[in-house]
Amino acid sequence: MLRLALYLGANFAILAVLSVAFRLFGIDSLLQANGVDLNLTALLIFAGVLGFAGSLISLILSKSMAKAAMRVQVITTPRSAVERWLIETVHAQADRAGIGRPEVGIFDHPSPNAFATGWNSNDALIAVSTGLLHHMDRGEVEAVLAHEVSHAANGDMVTLALIQGVVNTFVIFLSRIAGLLFDRLILRIERGYGPGFWIVSLIMEMVLGVLAMAIVMWFSRWREYRADAGGAALAGRRNMIAALERLRQAQNAPPLPEEMRAFAISAGRVQALFASHPPLEKRIAALRQGV
Repeated sequence: MLRLALYLGANFAILAVLSVAFRLFGIDSLLQANGVDLNLTALLIFAGVLGFAGSLISLILSKSMAKAAMRVQVITTPRSAVERWLIETVHAQADRAGIGRPEVGIFDHPSPNAFATGWNSNDALIAVSTGLLHHMDRGEVEAVLAHEVSHAANGDMVTLALIQGVVNTFVIFLSRIAGLLFDRLILRIERGYGPGFWIVSLIMEMVLGVLAMAIVMWFSRWREYRADAGGAALAGRRNMIAALERLRQAQNAPPLPEEMRAFAISAGRVQALFASHPPLEKRIAALRQGV
């Protein structure tokens, strides 16, 4: 809850600073002089509400959505030695990381993979694929579990949702300003909203949305390095490197559904500016260098 309060507070502070800056630099007056009757404070609040609504709702529902999407079988009463070992390992790692014990589950998928999700560190879900259990030995699986526990301990699910909310806010804010300026200055529409407003706003949302996605994915890649380091601390650096090496060998395996890739330990072979994960080679190198 502290992380949530800090990020919401930071976003409101940014909105307040922008509002003051617009006044100090005379942007309010410039807009009014050109017939743009815009209440920037109200627009900032409107953009903030819209920008955060979707990401926070997704965060709150993330665990139930992941269970349904991946058909996760949550282990309540272990039915085998493997299931018992999974629960004991995750719970021991969570205790060492200082967070509440997550739910542990298994989902049927041929590729070796796992993910962590949940709206806060003390109410997480750690799920592993049947492919992971089939392709990796216990030391490697332990490292993957530690990586996911580190995601939960670092609050990465919350932080990613909040960063998404911040960038959504400014995409909506700036696109609306661009649309209104086009209406007033180009089309000379003095009141209300003409077609130019809606068209330009939509185009700017798409353009700025691409830039915003690049920012969000940069953070997603950065958090993978941090979770790798956390996994190495909990399960041993050698095990963590071995697990990533194993994932590198299985890069041609079918990836998880796109909506789950940002939360998985591996997102497959595709790596670019908009990739949620850095290349496995770079992650392995970072661990070997002790980064």
